[in-house]
Amino acid sequence: MWKWLHPYAKSETQYQLCGKFSPYLAILTALLLSVGIVWGIAFAPADYQQGNSFRIMYVHVPTAIWSMGVYGSMAVAALVALVWQIKQAQLAMIAMAPIGALFTFLALVTGAIWGKPMWGAWWVWDARLTAELILFFLYLGVLALYSAFQDRNVGAKAASVLCLVGVVNLPIIHFSVEWWNTLHQGASITKLERPSIATPMLLPLILCIFGFMTLSIWLTLVRYRNELLKEDAKRPWVKALAEKF
Repeated sequence: MWKWLHPYAKSETQYQLCGKFSPYLAILTALLLSVGIVWGIAFAPADYQQGNSFRIMYVHVPTAIWSMGVYGSMAVAALVALVWQIKQAQLAMIAMAPIGALFTFLALVTGAIWGKPMWGAWWVWDARLTAELILFFLYLGVLALYSAFQDRNVGAKAASVLCLVGVVNLPIIHFSVEWWNTLHQGASITKLERPSIATPMLLPLILCIFGFMTLSIWLTLVRYRNELLKEDAKRPWVKALAEKF
């Protein structure tokens, strides 16, 4: 039943496929982010309470969403790597880690910039902010563990275990505004009912959310190709590829 997937398990095939999809994802990312950010910053109406300071949400909200999304994808890859001993899954997890760390860092920084005029402070030990900071440390921990061992397999297994343990932090981030009395506002566009954000503000935000999603996928493909090259550096297909250049 799954025999048609077997050819795609080869590192060489995966390298070629990633190379084919990367340019299209790059173009789509540039289109979505350029339209979404310009629309949101230049043309969306000002908020009746926050004025123009709300416009930072076009970076803050997408990076916060995908800081969790990337970590969830890493956890799936880590589970596959540990259970089925698929080395490419380990490489995929490591390829995603710096991207997720960057998104988490951007979410924290933009949140601080947004929070200063709204809350009067750059940082408060709010439940969601604290959980997001822990997520950033988890990303750094995965990267540090992977690099801490001379044997890459041992480092990858240790990083995979930490990644899976850290999954417990994701629901805490998401539901913290419901479980505790926090300064951070609740969900505006993930409710089952109608979103509590005006449509002219919502549409560019949706574009930015999808734009950062495609950005994360594109960067993952680029980094994953590099990880495949490093892993198979002594294989004939890599040597043949190097000879072309």
